[in-house]
Amino acid sequence: MVLEVALIDVLPGHEDDFAAAYAEGHRVLAGTPGCRSVRMTRGIESPTRFVLLVEWDSVEDHERNFRATDRFTTWRSLIGPHFAEPPVVEHFTDVPA
Repeated sequence: MVLEVALIDVLPGHEDDFAAAYAEGHRVLAGTPGCRSVRMTRGIESPTRFVLLVEWDSVEDHERNFRATDRFTTWRSLIGPHFAEPPVVEHFTDVPA
């Protein structure tokens, strides 16, 4: 399992519109083959900052089944207009205890 973490800063005053766009696009992302779960959080101290957490079976599933498809184009057309700057996106794996 791989965790995608995206730090998303939205334009001031766009927070509610961004959240509505996320709600509309959630099914597009969550329905992608290889996607296990999707969660969006919003900053308390920084309310224009959102963190998207997506669990994928692999980085390849994220890139091949989402980023390289029309799903990504649809997703980005919904949420992209609210970005203050391009998101910072990284992939992580669990550290064994």
